Amino acid sequence: MTTTTTATTAAPGSRKEMAALGKAARGVVPLEELARLEPPAGRDLVAMLTAQAETRVPELVPVRHSRMAATPFTFFRGAAAPMAADLAGTADTGLRVQLCGDAHLANFGIYGSPERNLVFDLNDFDETLPGPFEWDVKRLVTSLEVAARANAVADKERRRILVEAGAAYREAMRTFADQPLREVWYGHVRIDAELAAARKHLPPDRFAAMEKILTKARSRDTAQAMKKLTTVTDGERRILSDPPLVVPIEELFPDRTVDEVYDALRGILAQYAGTLPSNRRHLLHQYRLVQVARKVVGVGSVGTQAWVLLLESRDGTDWLFLQAKEAQESVLAPYAGASAQDNQGERVVAGQLLMQAVSDPFLGWQRAQQAGQVQRDYYVRQLRDWKASLPVEQMLPSGLELYGKLCATTLARAHARSGSRVSIAAYLGKSDRFEKATAAFAEAYADLNDRDHATLVAAIADGRLPAAEG
Repeated sequence: MTTTTTATTAAPGSRKEMAALGKAARGVVPLEELARLEPPAGRDLVAMLTAQAETRVPELVPVRHSRMAATPFTFFRGAAAPMAADLAGTADTGLRVQLCGDAHLANFGIYGSPERNLVFDLNDFDETLPGPFEWDVKRLVTSLEVAARANAVADKERRRILVEAGAAYREAMRTFADQPLREVWYGHVRIDAELAAARKHLPPDRFAAMEKILTKARSRDTAQAMKKLTTVTDGERRILSDPPLVVPIEELFPDRTVDEVYDALRGILAQYAGTLPSNRRHLLHQYRLVQVARKVVGVGSVGTQAWVLLLESRDGTDWLFLQAKEAQESVLAPYAGASAQDNQGERVVAGQLLMQAVSDPFLGWQRAQQAGQVQRDYYVRQLRDWKASLPVEQMLPSGLELYGKLCATTLARAHARSGSRVSIAAYLGKSDRFEKATAAFAEAYADLNDRDHATLVAAIADGRLPAAEG
């Protein structure tokens, strides 16, 4: 029987009591114990991937397997479920926070705030759920090891990069523990301001490369999406068909009239609007639905239902692209407990709002179920709003070190918003034992990840798992 978890994870009591709780946890789970990895007996990767495929769009499952098989890093991105099972077998500190659930390097990135600033934060919350803080840290540091191996970083340098990331998390948590609570909540990373401050410390070519990334981020907006994803046919703006990656909904339901399909969709959109604050709901009502298409996104998410919604302002002067992405039960749920939210889309939104410093103004959720069809939960956000990722696969060791520390500090802030930052800081202490333990875990898990990737490649080759490019 699973328990129900809530987002209220902070320990009650005074700072002294919270610090005592953290120190007591160290007595139960010594910092060195965080290095231990003991995968569950009978672990069957192919069976786990096959089980996940049962709830996904059948024709897209081969695309998912192909994307995961590309490299050990792409495999790691898609293998949140196997790692959740592995983490569940490790020692549990009992210090709970709102977890991202999939805190690898590629799930941090740049996006535009409602105030039109470029910010850096976690940007994927499909697996979010309360749980032990160390699970997120271990997945982050392991992703750093996997990326560093892919970039041919030498062993000694890799270990230093991992230790620096763990230390950045520990030191950031100590800083947040000393700050007033509201200061922790108000804090966020304005990436353009950070870059300007770091200019004198960066070589000119490195600074120019970062400026190029930020310029590209600002160009990734609705106008850019319109150029890439739509065309004008007979005087009407339409989403381009590119099966199986982009398929207009009219092609998916050819046996139903267009009017019938869109009547149902407008009803679902109205339900979503009801989850927005009143001012955002008013803004959304200034737009009308034009067209909807299914769109393949990500690596691990491939095969879940994901839709893009094209909307036009009622005065004809503006366009808006929304993305509705299916939210299934978190991969952490069998081990950390069921969500407090009945709607999995609401679970994602609640976790995102708790962990992110600033969030998409159109962030909301909905539930869709039509006669004879499976009930599905979704969360909704803008498709593109100055979103960009840093090129992890191209980073030199110095870049990986800086990026790892930035991600670790950002993760610490997200955890400090939901859990007892004082308890976690007290548990981590002032020595380097924590970062050495998480680095050792990351190295061991990266070895397992390499074996798992090889297993996937072999399963595709011998026909146990289907694969197709896309």
